[in-house]
Amino acid sequence: MTFRDKTVLFNAPKIMGVLNVTPDSFSDGGKYNQLDAALLQTERMISQGATFIDVGGESTRPGAEPVALEQELKRVIPVIEAIAKRFDVIISIDTSKAEVMRQAANAGASLINDVRALSEPGALEVAADLADRFNIPSCIMHMQGSPSTMQLAPEYESVVDEIIAFFRQRIDIMSKAGFKYHQIMLDPGFGFGKTLDHNYSMLKNFVEFTQFDLPVLAGMSRKSMISKLLNVDVNDTLAGGICVNTVAALAGASVLRVHDVKEAMDVAVIIEKLNQL
Repeated sequence: MTFRDKTVLFNAPKIMGVLNVTPDSFSDGGKYNQLDAALLQTERMISQGATFIDVGGESTRPGAEPVALEQELKRVIPVIEAIAKRFDVIISIDTSKAEVMRQAANAGASLINDVRALSEPGALEVAADLADRFNIPSCIMHMQGSPSTMQLAPEYESVVDEIIAFFRQRIDIMSKAGFKYHQIMLDPGFGFGKTLDHNYSMLKNFVEFTQFDLPVLAGMSRKSMISKLLNVDVNDTLAGGICVNTVAALAGASVLRVHDVKEAMDVAVIIEKLNQL
């Protein structure tokens, strides 16, 4: 898959390092919302093996309230510009707003990562234009509800089947909007409108999400599906995170979106070795 002029071969999972430049993210909010700290963390994650740096300026934790456009732009654009100037890495912009997508691309972002799957006003059109003009792919995620309401009472007849149907519908919409098929990535959305059992049903059946022959992202790092099951604090989920990432990687995950890059990279190296045999 190509991101502007950078081609990534998904012969083994690639690592996406999370860079939250928000004051209220659920696990690392406030730590990297100063430019110098953000650049230091970016350098650290790249040195540990990250292929992608995912910059987000709006928390999507359960119960999170929306952030105004100007505030989100103020948080992410200087960081993206600084990373693009200093590092040879694929920058992902974690946003649902069309104007943030546009300005982030101009600043140097090469991937759109949208938890709302390009459903906000203007997002589909802007993302399709960026795909056409700059070869910037988009990663679309499944979410039931919105961050402020998604964990109130999520229900499914079959969570895996419903996510697959959602992907099929959104791929069709994106194709009609002008996306080429290979410019689409998928994210089943662990923790976004799902109960504990929903999340582990998704993990158990993760291979089903690979049926589209598109890269599939697994984002479980420091989520409550780990901390609640193991009865530990969210910051004490490293071992559990390695476990779930390994399960997803064995089932065909193309990207592991994580806070702990070094440990996820160990998983990726071992999976790559298995794939070579």
